Amino acid sequence: MSKPVKVYILMGQSNMLGFGKVAGDKDGTLENAVKKENLYPFLADDQGNWIERQDVRNVFTMGSGGPGGGVKKSGWLNISGGKIGPEIGIGHHMGNLHSEPVLILKSCIGNRSLGWDILAPGSPSYEYEETDKKGNKKTMIYAGYGESPLKWEKGTEPKPIGWKAGVQYDGDIDRAKKVLADLEKHYPGGKGYEVAGFFWWQGDKDRYNEGHAAMYEKNLGSLFNALRKEFNAPKAKMVVATLGQTDKDNTKGNEKLIIDGMFAFAAAHKGEAATVYTHPLSQGGASNSHYGGNAKTYMNVGLAMGQAMVDLLKK
Repeated sequence: MSKPVKVYILMGQSNMLGFGKVAGDKDGTLENAVKKENLYPFLADDQGNWIERQDVRNVFTMGSGGPGGGVKKSGWLNISGGKIGPEIGIGHHMGNLHSEPVLILKSCIGNRSLGWDILAPGSPSYEYEETDKKGNKKTMIYAGYGESPLKWEKGTEPKPIGWKAGVQYDGDIDRAKKVLADLEKHYPGGKGYEVAGFFWWQGDKDRYNEGHAAMYEKNLGSLFNALRKEFNAPKAKMVVATLGQTDKDNTKGNEKLIIDGMFAFAAAHKGEAATVYTHPLSQGGASNSHYGGNAKTYMNVGLAMGQAMVDLLKK
């Protein structure tokens, strides 16, 4: 293997993990989509057996918080286990694009927010005015990277808890780096690597906190810069996917803040980042119910994210 491995790092929360059901003959399963609806023909051969790509490795590592946990899956890209995530569609596009070997490296866990758990290094604390149900206003201080708790009232002393801003970022990055440090194990014959891009599908947890939703664009930009620095990848691209239930033309509140932030992030990093609008691609419900386990949502979003990365790399 003479060429360095092209690495793509996937991050986010539970829907990046993947909850698309594989088995079954009902609408929404991958088997039904491929065998009855004739979708995604590249996934199975003429006998209906799942095809394994010999040019794309699929590694998934996970842990809660800081260093700990580890690799849950490592092998060639194929349909194995009971569920899929967007890595299948992403890996398909990246494998087709590159003559070099490709490694899809997913490092994430569910129920994590960008504004707190995955907050990037260097993110400062900030003030945000909140209004309670009675109409009373309070100015809160939201934690910067490394600080705790999540927020506290201005003028009071923060009382740290057993978690701090960015602790999941630290862990996700540490676990990804451990995979890359042991490249030969996860990509046999691999001789060096280049981190070519990042994929991000998240936002569900931030929509429950206005102070986080309002900062989504800024926090996404900080994350992009931090990831490039962490992996010595100053030219790496980034693709972001919106929450499937969010209609960009008919939404309000925190979900509007988040989707607007996602599109603003891409606009501010034109040619370097892209945001995929997933509302037309999603079936089965909302992000907090994992789209009802609808495999077509995970395939469609993964394929769209992969295509967006291809488009960025070809510019």
